[in-house]
Amino acid sequence: MLNDRNVEFDLDSLVSLDSKRRELIIKTDELRKKKNTVSLEIASKKKAGQDATSSISQMQQVSQELSILESEQLKVDSDYTKLALSIPNLVHESVPIGPDDSANQEIRKWGRVPEFDFKIKDHIDISQGLDLVDLERAAKTSGARFYYLKNSLVKLNQALIHFALDFLDEKKYTLVQPPYMINKNSMEGAIIANDFQDVIYKVDGEDLFLIGTSEHAIAAMHSDEILEGKDLPLRYAGVSPCFRKEAGAHGRDQKGIFRVHQFEKVEQYVFARPEDSWKEHEKMLEVVEEFYQKLEIPYRITLLSSGDLGKISAKTYDLEAWMSGQNAYREIVSCSNCLDFQTRRLKIRFRDKTNEQTQYVHSLNSTLVATTRTLVGIMEDFQTKDGHINVPKPLQKYLGTNVI
Repeated sequence: MLNDRNVEFDLDSLVSLDSKRRELIIKTDELRKKKNTVSLEIASKKKAGQDATSSISQMQQVSQELSILESEQLKVDSDYTKLALSIPNLVHESVPIGPDDSANQEIRKWGRVPEFDFKIKDHIDISQGLDLVDLERAAKTSGARFYYLKNSLVKLNQALIHFALDFLDEKKYTLVQPPYMINKNSMEGAIIANDFQDVIYKVDGEDLFLIGTSEHAIAAMHSDEILEGKDLPLRYAGVSPCFRKEAGAHGRDQKGIFRVHQFEKVEQYVFARPEDSWKEHEKMLEVVEEFYQKLEIPYRITLLSSGDLGKISAKTYDLEAWMSGQNAYREIVSCSNCLDFQTRRLKIRFRDKTNEQTQYVHSLNSTLVATTRTLVGIMEDFQTKDGHINVPKPLQKYLGTNVI
């Protein structure tokens, strides 16, 4: 799996730490047993009026040895756990093996790429012309990759959220607006611990992290719970802002609203029975495709290769929307099956009958709409010759107009 993912991992250290951990467990158990035996000897000698000096000396020596071993055991356990939690998920057999996104497979395309009889603009030029985005003042107040949405784009952003929630509500998803900050244990259950510093914002001085997606909070919502098998699958529609570091330079992405530190998103999250999770994965993708077909945004579906696959996912489809101003398909949706990777860490199980042995549920997640990226697609694909934007039909009722 590590070779397939092209991931460097110190497997020898993990095996070594595991052996040391097991060895220390045996040694500390033996010393605790010895300590109990000596304690009984001391009590017995004192009760019989005998000299217990030697036994007390032995007790002190055993206690000292035990204290040293317990400290070592804590350190080894901590190192072992930290390394074990950074192991990526297994890769499903249908995933193409390759070093990076060059090995991704195109599954299908939908929609006709728009044709224009005028010189088209990208979303940056369009938004500037209509006074829809202020990047300069956002850079002044917050730094790079922040933005002010303005005027009709604020309403269009909210329209996408309302349409997405109505869409999933009709499909009987449970709507959830989660906490926007969660603690370390919850975050470690949702993502790889080593990725914290590269991906997630930490609240200084508190055991809290800003969520990068509502997936993080919803994943942890049922931690340490045993679910009823008859209630599965549990399908959630999470709506929240998302906060991400998005480190690194990405050319023109730095200047627009495609790759930003803060955005809104409506997310699908499902807890399913293990035997149903692959069926649920395909169903989530169908929901996503229906949503973008209703918006009439052309797209293609790609299956990510092992080298491009996120560490917690066993298999991921991306939906890449056509961006006319960039003359390219760009990723706006990821749809993943994480199997029991998250639920083992978060201890989320289910059973069908009382006293029956529990099983781990499977967890799946998929973007429905990340608003800023979808706004880019709408602005570029629905632009008009006079510099305006036609509003996709499903969104018109929320804005009260068909053009911006």
